[in-house]
Amino acid sequence: MVKMKQNNYNGILIINKEKGFTSFDVVAKLRGILKQKKIGHTGTLDPDATGVLVVLLGQATKLSELLSSDTKVYTVGMRLGMTSDTDDISGNVNESEHNPLSDMDPSNRSILIEETVMSFVCEYMQLPPMYAAIKVNGRKLYEYARAGMEVERTPRKIRIFDISDIVVDYPDVSFNVYCSKGTYIRSLCRDIGEKLESGGLMTYLRRDVTGDFSIKDAFTLSEVESLVADGTFEEKIIPINDFLKDYPEYHIKPDCSKFLLNGNKLGYDSFTQDYEKKDKYIRVLCDDELVALYEDTGSALKPCKMFS
Repeated sequence: MVKMKQNNYNGILIINKEKGFTSFDVVAKLRGILKQKKIGHTGTLDPDATGVLVVLLGQATKLSELLSSDTKVYTVGMRLGMTSDTDDISGNVNESEHNPLSDMDPSNRSILIEETVMSFVCEYMQLPPMYAAIKVNGRKLYEYARAGMEVERTPRKIRIFDISDIVVDYPDVSFNVYCSKGTYIRSLCRDIGEKLESGGLMTYLRRDVTGDFSIKDAFTLSEVESLVADGTFEEKIIPINDFLKDYPEYHIKPDCSKFLLNGNKLGYDSFTQDYEKKDKYIRVLCDDELVALYEDTGSALKPCKMFS
């Protein structure tokens, strides 16, 4: 049996995830398209959600920790007067028995809804949904939920930096959210509904931005296939060095290169230029190629991430 040759792409690829795919599905399909095993992702999206999924190729899989604190921007659809066990439209949906919004004057109702939505532009303790990947006692919350069990969840501090472009077409509401990592938009819709005493659930979610990555730079899986077929895929990959460009760049002295390539600690005099102690991390290059990200411990430089 002839073993298929594996490719070795290294860098970051922005995928525009389509509805119906899990984040794991995207990675599995890319492994087939790119003929490469070493692929990962950050910032899981629910199957019904669409938009930006950051995919890490090859050596870039080592960047996952550095990408984990990104802020997000979402386009959201919410429906009032309903609740569900998943806090979105895909779950077991129930109409609220008591919904004071239904009898309100439409104009006053719209004003109240907009004011309530905007009241969540703050830092608050958010209770995650039961259908979530957070682990409690070694099991994911959604595993308990699927078994018909509800366990105690710990609220987590999140922050909504901004909400904009609110459109009320009762019972539906749409808006954009700029928020911190760890924010559950399903929970936000639930919390807005609870504050309005009407119930609320999420009907639509698209992630438009995560950190520095935008949906305008993203590719669908079919577009990736086309890029691979016409030989232009590699130029669409964001190089690791470009992603780390905010960290200072230092070039290793020829007589110190073996210490770098072996992943040893480095002295402050190991570079062709003078070292300035001002950043926690630095990029270290050898022959103009990024080799590692080093951390300044205060007494020496130790390897944080090796890329070559």
